Amino acid sequence: MTRAPLHDGWTVGPKLGPFESHADGAGPVPVVLPHDALRDLPRSADEVQGVHSGYTPGGAFEYVRMLDVPLEWREKTVRLEFEGVYRDAVVFVNGEVVVHEANGYTGFTAQLDPYLRFGEPNRLTVEARAHRDSRWYSGAGIYRPVHLVVADPVHIPTHGVLVTTPDVDDERAVVEVAVTVRNAGRHTRETRVQWTLTDPEGAVVASGTSPVTVLPGMDAVARARLVVPSPLLWHPDHPHLYAARTTVTDAAGAALDEESTSFGIRTLQVDATRGLRINGRPVKLRGACVHHDNGPLGAATFDDAEDRRVRLLKDAGFNALRSAHNPMSRAMLDACDRHGVLVMDELADAWTRAKAPHDATITFPDRWERDVAALVAKDRNHPSVIMYSIGNEILELGTPIGATWSRRLAEAVRSADPTRFVTNGINGIIANLPRMAEARQQLEDANTMMANMGDQMGLMNASPLVSASIEESAAVLDIVGFNYADSRYRQDALDHPNRVIVGSETFPARIDVMWELVQELPHVIGDFTWTGWDYLGEAGIGRVDYTDAPGFVDTGTAGPYPYRLAESGDLDITGHRRTVSYYREIVFGLRSDPYIAVHRPQHHGRPTSTTPWSWTDTVSTWSWDAAPGAPVTVDVYADADEVELLHDGDSLGTAAVGVEKAFVARFETEFRPGELTAVARRAGQETGRHVLRTAGPARLHAHAERDEVAVGGLAFVAITLADDDGIAVLDRDVPVEVTVSGPGALAGLGSGRARTEESFGDSSYTMYDGRVLAVVRVDGPGELAVTASAAGCGPTTVTVTGRER
Repeated sequence: MTRAPLHDGWTVGPKLGPFESHADGAGPVPVVLPHDALRDLPRSADEVQGVHSGYTPGGAFEYVRMLDVPLEWREKTVRLEFEGVYRDAVVFVNGEVVVHEANGYTGFTAQLDPYLRFGEPNRLTVEARAHRDSRWYSGAGIYRPVHLVVADPVHIPTHGVLVTTPDVDDERAVVEVAVTVRNAGRHTRETRVQWTLTDPEGAVVASGTSPVTVLPGMDAVARARLVVPSPLLWHPDHPHLYAARTTVTDAAGAALDEESTSFGIRTLQVDATRGLRINGRPVKLRGACVHHDNGPLGAATFDDAEDRRVRLLKDAGFNALRSAHNPMSRAMLDACDRHGVLVMDELADAWTRAKAPHDATITFPDRWERDVAALVAKDRNHPSVIMYSIGNEILELGTPIGATWSRRLAEAVRSADPTRFVTNGINGIIANLPRMAEARQQLEDANTMMANMGDQMGLMNASPLVSASIEESAAVLDIVGFNYADSRYRQDALDHPNRVIVGSETFPARIDVMWELVQELPHVIGDFTWTGWDYLGEAGIGRVDYTDAPGFVDTGTAGPYPYRLAESGDLDITGHRRTVSYYREIVFGLRSDPYIAVHRPQHHGRPTSTTPWSWTDTVSTWSWDAAPGAPVTVDVYADADEVELLHDGDSLGTAAVGVEKAFVARFETEFRPGELTAVARRAGQETGRHVLRTAGPARLHAHAERDEVAVGGLAFVAITLADDDGIAVLDRDVPVEVTVSGPGALAGLGSGRARTEESFGDSSYTMYDGRVLAVVRVDGPGELAVTASAAGCGPTTVTVTGRER
C-alpha cells in the first residue's frame, strides 16, 4: 500500500451552475492544500452572517485536480481519504458523483475504483459550500489534509486497526490488537497478519501472528492479546507512546499491506468519591475550550500549526482541551498524545433544533450514526482522549424527546468504544429557552441573554425547573458537563451523590472561583475555560469597550464591524499569552512569581463595558508613549498576602492581595520610565518577584521558532518592535511588510488585533502591541529567507532551512 498527501496541483474557484461563467478575474486559482476558501474573501458590515463569521461571507466552491492513473492500478484499489471538507462535500471523478459528506468536520473516504479511466489523466472535482450554517467562523473547502491511498484489493481499511489496554499493572500490560482485513477482490484470499509492538525507544517488546481467511467482498477481523513487560504508562506528566506495526501478507509471505498505529498504555477511572484517576493517580483537568481555526491560516489545518497550539497551551498551564464544538483534527489528537494533553472530543453543536438557518440539524437525524462512528473510529487509539462529548448546549435536551436523543447518542458511543467516558456540555438555561423566554420576554439570542443576566444566570441554572428538565439527559452520562453552571456543583453532591461533574465551559474571569470548587469537591473533576486560544468569529464576544467613546452603542456580546476575532482567549491567535493566562497560571498554583499587568495609561479613568467572556484591557509592559507622571493603574497577580511595588528600587507602597479580586493586588500610581518591580510576600517572607523595564531604542526583530522545518511544514516567525534586550514597544504599532525568498511561500500574516479590516492573505499587516506573526509554508529543501520591513525601521531577515522528511 502507498499513502501520499495529495496537496498540490489543485485549483479553486466559485462553484457555478452549468449556464454560468466566471467574471473576469474571478476564475479558478492554484492553491496548495489544506486550504480555506473563505479566509481571503472581502468582509463587509452588511454581510448577512454578521458577527457569527466575523463578517466574512459564505459561498460555494469547486476544487479541481488532474490525477494520472497508470494502467497497473487496475490490479489495485484506489481511494481518497479526506480528513475534513467544509461542508456538504461532493466528490466527483470525471464528472461522476463518488460520495457526498454533509458533515464539515467528519473525515470520509472516496472509493475511486468504479470511476477511474486507466492509463490517462482523470479529473478530480470536490465541491464545498458554507453559508449561515455556523455560530462561529467555519471556513470552507478542503481545509484538512487529503491522502491518496493505492492498495492491494486485500488491505487494511481506513481506521482498521484498534488497540486497547484492558489489563494493566506494574509488571505487565495486556495489549489487545484487532485489525480489519478487507477483501475487495473476487476470490477468497488466505492471508497472515503479524503484529509487532515497539516501546517509546523503538525496541520490540511483543509480537504475534494469526492466519486470516477473507471471503470476497467481505471483511475479517484478526485479534491478538500481546503482553508487554514492565510497561511505561502514558500520563500527562510522561506521555509514553508505543507503536503497533500490523503487516498483512498473502499465503506465500508477500506483503499486501502494513500500518503503524501509535498508542499509549494507561487506565482510566472516575467516580464521585475519588474523581478522575489515570493509572490510579488523581488528575484535575485544567481545561481549555478551543475552536478549530488556526488564526492567520483561517480554518486550514496544518500538522505544525495544531502541534504548536497544543504545545503552547500546555506551556501556559492547561492539561486538557475540549474540541468546541466539533470533532478534533487528527493532527491535534496526535499532538495531544505526544505532549500529554487530555482531550474531550465533541460530536456536534446541535442535534435536531437549529442554531443557525442552514446548520447540521438538516441532516443530523439521518446521519448521526455515521457521525458517531466516524468520531470514535478516529479517536479510539489516542490515549489523550478520555471523554466523548455528545453535544453542546443542546436546545432540546430538557424535553422528554431530547432525553431520548441523549440516551441514543450516549449508547451509540459506548457501543463503539466502551473504554472511555461520555459527557455532554449542558446549559440548563439554553435547554429551557422557551420557558425562560416566557418569563423574561423575548430574548434576542442565547449569548446576549447570558451576557445580560450576570449573577442571575447561576441562580437560574440551579433552579428546580432546570434540575427537573435535565435530570434524564444528565443521567445517561458518565460525567455531566455543565456550561456556566457552577452554582449546581455543591447542591448536586447532595441531590445526586453519584454524579460526576466537569465544568465543560466557564467564564474566564471566574477561574478563581471555579478552581477553588474543583480543588474542594471530589466529584468535580475539572474546568474548561472559554477559551484557551482566541478564534475567528463570534466577533468581539470578549472585548472591552470604553463607553465614553464618541458614538458608543452597547451591542451586547456582538462586536460591531470590523471586529473579526472573539477577543476571548488566554492566548491570542498568534500564540502570544495575554495577561489572563498568567493570572490563571497563578490560580492553578503553577507559578510562584507574581505577574504585573498594566492598564493602558491612555485610557486611565475611562468607564468600561465588558461581557462575561472579557478580561481587563491590560498588558505587561512599562514602555509607554505617555508623559512622566501620567496616572496609571497597575494590577499585580499573586498567590500571596501582599505585594510591594517598587520603581527603580523606591517603594510605591504595599497593597493587600484579594481586595479587588482574589489573587490581585491593585495600585494607583504614575508612569515614569525605568524599572517597575513587584515583590510578593506571604507571612512577611518574599515568595517571588516580577520586573518590567522601559524599552530603549527599538527596531524590528524577527525570530523563527525553529531553524529547520520539514518540507510541507510551517515556519512560525515572530516579528516584534523591540529594543536590543527584547523588550517590546507596545504602543507604536506599524504596518510590517513580509517577503519570502527560497523554496517556500507566505501562508499567513496576522496579529492579535480583534478589530481590523486587514487580510491574513496580504504581505503587509499592522502590528498589535508591537507584534505580528508570519507563517511560512516550506515547499522544498534548502534555505528560505524571511524579511520584515516597516517605515522608519531597518529591515530584518531570518533564515529557515527546509529539510526532506
